[in-house]
Amino acid sequence: MISRKSKLLKSMALFIAFLLVLSTGQAVGQNHADEYAFTEATELTLTGKVFQDTPMPYQRMDFDRFGGWTAKDRHLLEMSAGVMVSFRTDSPVIAVKADFSSGFNTPYSHFADHGFDLYIKSGGRWHWAGNCCYERSEENGKVKKLVEQMEGSVKECLIYFPLFAKPASVQVGVISGSVLEPGPEPFSHRICLHGSSFMHGVGTTRSGITVPAILSRQTGLLFCNLGVSGDCRMEPQFAAALMEADVEAFVFDAFSNGNAESVNHNLFPFIETLQSAKPGVPLIFMGTIYRHRRSFNQGHNWGESKKIAMADSLMKIAVKKYKDVYYIPSNAEDDWGDTTLDGVHPGDYGYQLWASSVRKKILRILRRYGIRP
Repeated sequence: MISRKSKLLKSMALFIAFLLVLSTGQAVGQNHADEYAFTEATELTLTGKVFQDTPMPYQRMDFDRFGGWTAKDRHLLEMSAGVMVSFRTDSPVIAVKADFSSGFNTPYSHFADHGFDLYIKSGGRWHWAGNCCYERSEENGKVKKLVEQMEGSVKECLIYFPLFAKPASVQVGVISGSVLEPGPEPFSHRICLHGSSFMHGVGTTRSGITVPAILSRQTGLLFCNLGVSGDCRMEPQFAAALMEADVEAFVFDAFSNGNAESVNHNLFPFIETLQSAKPGVPLIFMGTIYRHRRSFNQGHNWGESKKIAMADSLMKIAVKKYKDVYYIPSNAEDDWGDTTLDGVHPGDYGYQLWASSVRKKILRILRRYGIRP
C-alpha cells in the first residue's frame, strides 16, 4: 500500500517535471525578434516564374519586354502567385519579413491572398509545415513566424509567396548562427500552366494549394503558375509573350473564361502563333470544370453549355489539324458534387481533385517528349 508521504512526493515530482517542460517550451518558443538573421529571397533559390528575369523580382511578367497589356493584365501579373523560394536551414524557427507595394483581398482567405506557405521535404515528399499572413492594415516589415520549435537537422524548405499581393521585398529569417543557404531547384524541367482564376488560385485557403503547386509537388516537375484571374481567353498579348517563354511544354486552362464567340475567334490563331515560334513543344489544353451555379440557373447553364460545346468541337479539329496539340478532360467534383466554394470556384478539396484528374494524363503526354521528373 502506497503511503500518504509517497503520494505527496510523487505529486511534487510530477509538478516539478511539468514546470521543467513548461519552461523548456517557453525557451524554445520564445520570441526571437532580436535574434533573427534575414536574407532577401533573391539571394536564395527563387523559382516558379515563367519569365525568370523581370524588373521587379517577385512579379511574373516583364512589361518592358512585352507589350499590349491592359491595366487589369498588368495589375494581376504584378502579383506573386506561384513564386517560390527554396533554401536549406537548421534553424528551429523560420520567419518572413515582407514589404508590399499593393495587393488585393479576395473574399475568401487572407492566408492565400497575403500569406506565405511553408513546405519541408521529408521522406522524399513535400509536407506542409506552417504558414502566416499579413493583414492589409499592418505595417510593412513586420516579422511573421512560419514555424518554430523544430529540431536541429538541416532541412530542405520551400516557401510559396502570396497569390494576390505584390511583394516589393521578402526576407527569410532564421535564428542567428543557423545555416541558411540556397536550396536546390525543387522541381525539374519547366512547364507553363497558363489559366484563369482557377489556376491563379481564387478560392484556395493557402498559397500552396493551387493546381500548379499541387502538380509540382506530386510529380516533381515545375509547373510555373501564369494564372491570371478573369483572363486566359487566348488573347494576342499573352500569345506574343508566351512565344518567348523559356519552357518545355504548355498546359492551358483556356476555356474557363470567355464565351463561345471568344473561343471560336481566338483558339486557332493562338495555337498557330505559339507553334510558329515553338515547333515540337506540346500544347495541352484542359477542358473546363463544371460550374455549380449552372445547376439551377438556366442563364448560366445556357452560356456554359454553349461555350463548352464550342471548345469541344474545335479541339476535336485542333488535335487532328495540329501536331503536338492535346485536349484532356478535367474534374473538380467528388461523387456528391459538393466541392464548390461560390458556385464558380472550387474549394481546396476541389482543386486537389482537379490536379488529380489531370496529373496522369499530363505525365503520359510529357513522357513522349522526354519530360520526366
